[in-house]
Amino acid sequence: MASRLLHRHIREQLKDLKEVTHESLVVGAIENAFQFMDEQMARERRGHQVEGGCCALVVVYLLGKVYVANAGDSRAIIVRNGEIIPMSREFTPETERQRLQLLGFLKPELLGGEFTHLEFPRRIQPKELGQRMLYRDQNMTGWAYKKIELEDLRFPLVCGEGKKARVMATIGVTRGLGDHNLKVCSSTLPIKPFLSCFPEVRVYDLTQYEHCPDDVLVLGTDGLWDVTSDCEVAATVDRVLSAYEPNDPSRYTALAQALVLGARGTPRDRGWRLPNNKLGSGDDISVFVIPLGGPGSYS
Repeated sequence: MASRLLHRHIREQLKDLKEVTHESLVVGAIENAFQFMDEQMARERRGHQVEGGCCALVVVYLLGKVYVANAGDSRAIIVRNGEIIPMSREFTPETERQRLQLLGFLKPELLGGEFTHLEFPRRIQPKELGQRMLYRDQNMTGWAYKKIELEDLRFPLVCGEGKKARVMATIGVTRGLGDHNLKVCSSTLPIKPFLSCFPEVRVYDLTQYEHCPDDVLVLGTDGLWDVTSDCEVAATVDRVLSAYEPNDPSRYTALAQALVLGARGTPRDRGWRLPNNKLGSGDDISVFVIPLGGPGSYS
């Protein structure tokens, strides 16, 4: 639903701009479009059986600038003359811990008496009541000690590390579209209040640099980034594009295919493996490659 309709919401919001006097107006239009898309999903989910949710990563080119909007754990980078420019970041329970904890602190009713907004290094045991334990709250980046009280025995709002990090022990992504019906397992407690549909929008001014045909914007789902570093993507960009003539349009499709196949790995005795013998990506791997400089644009 998002892939079919989100770009229409963005177009409608941009049409409402009489003139673009500042890039913040475009950013606001894109943010609004994500919210309207999420609201439409909420309205139509019953009649159309629209369940579940999705991440969304969007690129808008307007008046010489590229706007990259991300809600979820997909990512985008620009590879320019070998340099890597991050154009988004992942939104996970770890990266948004303080936002989630603040909401749980301000609206404790959302925790349903089942969760605590505080974070501890590990799950607290009943026998540890009254003891001192490291903790951190919504204001802290470091750790401090506190005396364990009864409510600290509740399950933490944010738990786990890396790919295993979860909100309310359920979902590993904190921004996206949909998931209006998502509940805590074996509970009626809704998770949607903690999930944001608003993207982070980053802006790149194409007019500030002379781009060549080897300069690209790479968009990928977490299936790519889970097993491929930014530097490895940049190395693949250089390797694949150098094998093609600058004016060959198929070079960018070949690059996208190489990135997908590289993340998937090759079949071996114990599953799909990468060249370093680690497991290939077990998640969806979708890649877009967008050239920033057309043929003959070398300076």
